[in-house]
Amino acid sequence: MIKVSERDIAKMIDHSLLNPTFTLDEIKRGCKLAKEYHCATVCVRPCDVPVAMEILTDSDVKVTTVIGFPHGTNMTETKVFEARFAIEQGCGEIDMVMNIGMLLSGEYEYVKEDIAAVVIVAHEKNVLVKVILENAYLNDDQIKKACEICSQAGADFTKTSTGYAPSGATIHDLKIMRANTPSKMQVKAAGGVRKLDDALLVRAVGGTRFGCTRTKEMLEEAKEREAAGILVLPEIDETSEFASVLEATTKK
Repeated sequence: MIKVSERDIAKMIDHSLLNPTFTLDEIKRGCKLAKEYHCATVCVRPCDVPVAMEILTDSDVKVTTVIGFPHGTNMTETKVFEARFAIEQGCGEIDMVMNIGMLLSGEYEYVKEDIAAVVIVAHEKNVLVKVILENAYLNDDQIKKACEICSQAGADFTKTSTGYAPSGATIHDLKIMRANTPSKMQVKAAGGVRKLDDALLVRAVGGTRFGCTRTKEMLEEAKEREAAGILVLPEIDETSEFASVLEATTKK
């Protein structure tokens, strides 16, 4: 039985504020919530980076934004510009979308160079790069190939999803990603991690970060379980899956 703390879970959270309908007031409230709960980062839309920086400068919460979002089909030069500008505004991490169509076309060198161009710009400023694979459109072999390319390009994380595809993270995919990336690379889950038990599953299979929109509810429950001495990692087997996936299966 491996115990974890509420702070351990908080530092896995990229509090997601990417909904296109969010108002500035909602963005500000989300940033303040992330600051209150000491999340790892807030992930905001590019136009919201200055607002987030104003609230989170001098806190322990980094600001991150998305590059080539949500389809990854921007020209490499555009992605590099987006990344450089975000970093100049203060972002400590960036989440870029892989060019999915090029991967599916077998244009692996293009995909690698696209990622590497952003990584070079980011690493010059000690900024981490997470590469979104969008696994909903990939089979297992394609996920493995994407992980290989991300490693070759020097990315810091592989990430499952944008949250805007037909499906998000699964335990099956996270296992593949963890098994096919070097230990120095981290793995992020996005889309479907809505409950504390989901977060614990992510950690149990080797994930170190996840996107979350229900941060307050999750961390309040984590505090309660930690106080009771029952905040522990689950046993993983072939049936392990996120609650949202199980609920969707049951409804069918």
